[in-house]
Amino acid sequence: METEYFIYGQAEIDELKSNDKKLAEVIDKIGMIKRGVNPDLFSALINAIVGQQISTKAQKTIWKRMQTALIDINPESILSLSDTELQSLGLSFRKVEYIKNIAEKVHTRALDLSKLQFLTNDEVCSELSKLKGIGIWTAEMIMLFSMQRKNIVSFGDLAIVRGMRMLYHHREITPEKFAKYKRRYRPNGSVASLYLWAIAGGAIPEMKDYAPQKKK
Repeated sequence: METEYFIYGQAEIDELKSNDKKLAEVIDKIGMIKRGVNPDLFSALINAIVGQQISTKAQKTIWKRMQTALIDINPESILSLSDTELQSLGLSFRKVEYIKNIAEKVHTRALDLSKLQFLTNDEVCSELSKLKGIGIWTAEMIMLFSMQRKNIVSFGDLAIVRGMRMLYHHREITPEKFAKYKRRYRPNGSVASLYLWAIAGGAIPEMKDYAPQKKK
């Protein structure tokens, strides 16, 4: 299956650069960023649960096992397996509970994922956060990497906050500072997030984190 990537272009880049000169310098150095997305909301939710509190490598391994066992990851295929069978793929008892709960709600139409596209970001976050195992950060990542919402900047994401510290030379990103930068990025916060993640990941080696060092 061909990988799909978060869609943005020169218009979004130009607007971000005109609103934030420091971010503009970073964008020029890094260039365009390709980040994969999963447009299937259900499997994106399940994959989010799978990846909680484990490494990216472990998440990929378990996800591949699930794809092999289920062929198509949908509510019916999830519900067709027993808890024990799902656990044998590497899922904890709690994650099986969360996954089964989501599958049941979507299968019975208690949750209509297709209706989420008509809701605001705050409304989507509220609806998804009602699901067991889905918190605000996970809901925000679903909005960005599955729904491709254009203005997602997560205060709950440690790497985004770290990227802000590095970019703006702050020792700490307070809620007030975060809100100021998020307003500056609007309506292209998701694209700004891609660059903040890249900064935090070391895309520009000379940039450092200004957070106070913890004493050993």
